[in-house]
Amino acid sequence: MIAGALERFKEWKGVWPAVPAFVFLTVFFIAPMAVLFSFGFTTIERGQVMGTGFTLQYLTETLQDDLFWRVWWKSFYVGVISTVVCLLLAYPVAYVYTLVGRRAQMLILILTIAPLLTSAIVRTYAWLVILGGRRGVINSALIELGIITRPIRMLNTDFAVIVGMTQVHLPFMILPLITVLAMRDRNLEAASLGMGASRVQTFFRVVLPMSVPGIVAGLTIVFALSYTNFIIPQLLGGGAYTTLAVQVYESIVVILDWSKGAMLALLLLGSCFVFIMLIGLVGNRLMKWMEPAKS
Repeated sequence: MIAGALERFKEWKGVWPAVPAFVFLTVFFIAPMAVLFSFGFTTIERGQVMGTGFTLQYLTETLQDDLFWRVWWKSFYVGVISTVVCLLLAYPVAYVYTLVGRRAQMLILILTIAPLLTSAIVRTYAWLVILGGRRGVINSALIELGIITRPIRMLNTDFAVIVGMTQVHLPFMILPLITVLAMRDRNLEAASLGMGASRVQTFFRVVLPMSVPGIVAGLTIVFALSYTNFIIPQLLGGGAYTTLAVQVYESIVVILDWSKGAMLALLLLGSCFVFIMLIGLVGNRLMKWMEPAKS
């Protein structure tokens, strides 16, 4: 019996190092999230569970509320736009990284990682100064140069929120792209050029397909961060700017409607998970050519 137990222990020895992490995640993430989501299916007033227990009232009310869908669309719209902008800005940086020397690569990495050493809240407050009213950096410069006579409204708009999200989340797009592009097989590019393809054709038909894993990883991370972000819409969008994450905060902390806030949180994270799965499925379809051919 003891020998059998030892054999089973040896079979599972590769799993044991992960047990502390699993326990930590269960206690401090999975269990609290389960409790939060359960609040969405119960009636809670003044911190006490009311009624008989399970109810779908808050789910049906939320899904039938036009305001919820308008807020959801704004969250989705801002998340998609900021993610696409991050991709368009990050790809050239990652591609140039693979073409320059070691010192230039080190400089690019430092410039990419350095913003992560500062809190996202601090960087967002910096954008408040840059995009502010008449005294904002941009408006002040444009007025001094005579380009405009009145300050342009930048704060409390979709533009401000998207700019803030793009700057804060850009490193999370650059780093996966750098990793994938730096590991690509340069012989395939040389073969494409040797067979008469132009550099533009080689980029779109060889380099770009090889970078799909990095694109998918970057899209997944940045979209999840942008779609569920609370700080940036709250600060750069103003008090009237509402996303699903902001509504969750207002329902739970301001209005003290825990049941509605929990249901909004469930729908926010659930829809985010669905979108991430869709990005992954599309990415897998695009990467099928990388799978070894079946004999």
